[in-house]
Amino acid sequence: MSEQVMSTGSLPAGSLKTWFMELRPQFLLLAVLVVPIGAAVAWHQGSFDLTYFLLAWAGMVLAHISVNVLNDYFDYKSKLDFHTRRTPFSGGSGILTAGLLRPGKVYTLGVVSLSLAAVIGGYFIAVRGWGLLPILLIGGLSAYFYTPLFSRWQIGELLAGLGFGALAVLGAYFVQTGRYSGEALVVALPPTFLAANLLLLNEFPDLEADRKVGRRNLVMALGTKKASWLYTALTAATYLCIILGVAFRLMPLPVLVALLTLPLAGKAVQGALQHHDDIPKLIPALGANVMTILGTDLLLTVGYVLATLFGL
Repeated sequence: MSEQVMSTGSLPAGSLKTWFMELRPQFLLLAVLVVPIGAAVAWHQGSFDLTYFLLAWAGMVLAHISVNVLNDYFDYKSKLDFHTRRTPFSGGSGILTAGLLRPGKVYTLGVVSLSLAAVIGGYFIAVRGWGLLPILLIGGLSAYFYTPLFSRWQIGELLAGLGFGALAVLGAYFVQTGRYSGEALVVALPPTFLAANLLLLNEFPDLEADRKVGRRNLVMALGTKKASWLYTALTAATYLCIILGVAFRLMPLPVLVALLTLPLAGKAVQGALQHHDDIPKLIPALGANVMTILGTDLLLTVGYVLATLFGL
């Protein structure tokens, strides 16, 4: 843990490596993995365009970069990152607080990334239809205003779940098919619950720092003990959606491969319930949570690819 938390000490100010780390690339895997879910569902239904897939993928990664960078900038401006207890999974990059980059340039990077994502979104509206506009509006507004505004409205977990769950999956599906479907919505539920859980559990170490700068979230509202039970409930809902989706033939049988992450999820749940008030002991649960999310998202895609290849 200490190597990652203290890694800013080895970064040269203003270097390309520092700019790369400002993107927080270790967290961009979520964007990389969630778009293929929607595309895989579309492929299973007979629609797939590689160019559209790659463009949607690039747009989602750019949007995620903007979220990471703008979050870092606004947390620096509010002085939140001067109070957070940094872990490998929460507390910001530490680059701005260490003075390694100029805040104004970091802000510009975030805005440019979001603007490029918007250009890709505008292209898809032109070629696939206006039905994509609500997803792009909600996603874009959430990306820019989450930290300075929405994080104070106690809806952060909901927006995180939508942005890296339902909106991403349904958007990736729409650009392939030009429509929405009940199956795509059902498939989008597990990533939605998982993404909400990612933010929820990562808020535990930042509880006091968030309170100092006026943030409001579910961990504050419920307390860490009740919030750990909410985390457990969302985890259970994730796997229940997969099981029921297959049982009611809303998703193909191979999607059950996503249940392979259950042991990791169990470790994360156990850690959250037992150590919700002990941050050092909670850190392994934070890691298991990240692996659960990434693994489940990946396996949902794998399940659909297998179903398509074997005609199931």
